[in-house]
Amino acid sequence: MVVVVHPPKSELAGVLTGLIERRGAVREGPRVLVNIALQPPNTLLHDGHRWKRYPPERLIASTRTALRAAAGADFVVHAGYLFTAAALPADGGAAHLRILARAAQEAEDMVLRGRVPACVVRLGYLYGPDSRDLRAYRRAFRLGRPYWAGSASVLQHHLHTDDAARALLAAARGRSAGAILAVADDMPVSFATFMDHFAHLAGNPLPLHIPALVRPLTRVLIAEEHVEMVDLASADAPARPRPRGFRPLYPDYVAGLRAVFDAWSA
Repeated sequence: MVVVVHPPKSELAGVLTGLIERRGAVREGPRVLVNIALQPPNTLLHDGHRWKRYPPERLIASTRTALRAAAGADFVVHAGYLFTAAALPADGGAAHLRILARAAQEAEDMVLRGRVPACVVRLGYLYGPDSRDLRAYRRAFRLGRPYWAGSASVLQHHLHTDDAARALLAAARGRSAGAILAVADDMPVSFATFMDHFAHLAGNPLPLHIPALVRPLTRVLIAEEHVEMVDLASADAPARPRPRGFRPLYPDYVAGLRAVFDAWSA
C-alpha cells in the first residue's frame, strides 16, 4: 500500500509521515491518499484563533484541492472533526461552531460523493508533543497565567496525535468505502480537567481559570470558537465505529499527557 499524505506539512502530517517511514514504505498495492488538510485547527489548544485562518470557505476549498490531488488514487481517507455530530443539531453548538460543523459535513459529503472510493475518519481534539500550542501552555502555566477552562462537567473527546496517525493508517488499510468512522481515546474529559492535569505535570499545582465575569475583557485573547467548543459536550457524539483493528495506545488523557512530557524530556 502506498500512502500519500496531503498536505505534507503540518503537525499531524509530521507524525503520520514518521509513522509511515518507521513501518517501512511499501511501493506496491493500492495508492491511498490521506487528507488531513482540515486538521490544523482541530484542537482546543489555540484559544480558537486558528479558526480565523480556517473559515468555512477554506474547509471546502481545501477539500476540493485534496480531491484533485487524489486523481489516480485508489482510495481516499478524509480526516474530519468528531465535534461535527454534536454541533450540528439546533440545540447543539452555538452559532460559530454550527457554521463550521456544516462546512465540515459538506466537505465530508464531497469526499464520499467523489469519483474515488473514500471514507471519513472524524478525529477528537488533537494534542501531542509536537504541538506548538501545548508548549505555549506549558510556558504560561509555569508563569502562573490563567486560562479559559469552561465547565468541568462538560466532556469532550480528546486524541493523542500518535493515535490519530495510527487510526488514519488503519482506515487506509481497511478501505471501507462510504463509511464515516470516529476516533478518540476511551475517556471523554472536560477541557478544564485535561488542562489542570497538564498544569500539574508542568509544575503548577494550582492553575487559575479566567472567571466568566471578565469574558467581555478577554475577547481579543479568547476567540468565540474556543468558548463555544469548551461549552459543547462533544462527547455526546459516540466515538464509534472505529477503523477496523484500531485501539488507542493512550486510552485516556492521563496516559497521553504523560507520554507528551516523556517525549519532551527524552
